[in-house]
Amino acid sequence: MTEPVIPSLIAQRFRSFLPVVIDVECGGFNAQTDAILEIAAVILRIDDDMRLVRDTTHFYRVVPFPGANLEEAALKFTGINPHHPLRIAHPEKDVFRDMFGHIRTRMKLEGCKRAILVGHNAHFDHGFVRAAAERHSLKRNPFHPFSSLDTVAMAALCLGQTVLSRACVAAGLGFDPEAAHSARYDAEKTADLFCYMINRWQELGGWPLTAADDNLVDTPDAGTVE
Repeated sequence: MTEPVIPSLIAQRFRSFLPVVIDVECGGFNAQTDAILEIAAVILRIDDDMRLVRDTTHFYRVVPFPGANLEEAALKFTGINPHHPLRIAHPEKDVFRDMFGHIRTRMKLEGCKRAILVGHNAHFDHGFVRAAAERHSLKRNPFHPFSSLDTVAMAALCLGQTVLSRACVAAGLGFDPEAAHSARYDAEKTADLFCYMINRWQELGGWPLTAADDNLVDTPDAGTVE
């Protein structure tokens, strides 16, 4: 029997979803055939000042799955050499099992029913996450199967920009082009941009956050990630 828990402020703000910012660096554009080379997941929280902020980042270098396609143009674009002898990478199945486990643990802590993927061109990252979960029969994928939050659309509305670097500069967050195309850096900058836009909307009165101690939900046990 599950224990009823008080949903956290972040669960209240995002309709019982836990927003997790994902960035994938890969060997092409086809989620079914092309290798995932890096992935980062940034988990967010609401701080004591009622502001959405970055909390933890989980970053992984990934061994291409057997038979994965690697496009030369994609490798040149990201600067990733998947065959470098000093590259510390882990099998794709192990990476996703570990990442999903961290997310599910946080969902339970926050009183969230599911995670929702946040990304810059979110459909792209979401497609690779779904493909990897299906490839390894990971049935406890914490992410909503089709909904996501896209910072491209949000930035177009809020800042008049759609490119991540330009949106970050417009928001006063800065952006280092030399560090770009690392999954960790891009995920953290996307998280900063998402938090900036959410917090700015709140400042303008768009979503008043208040602690609710009588709004209980039944949260299923996170269990083990298969």
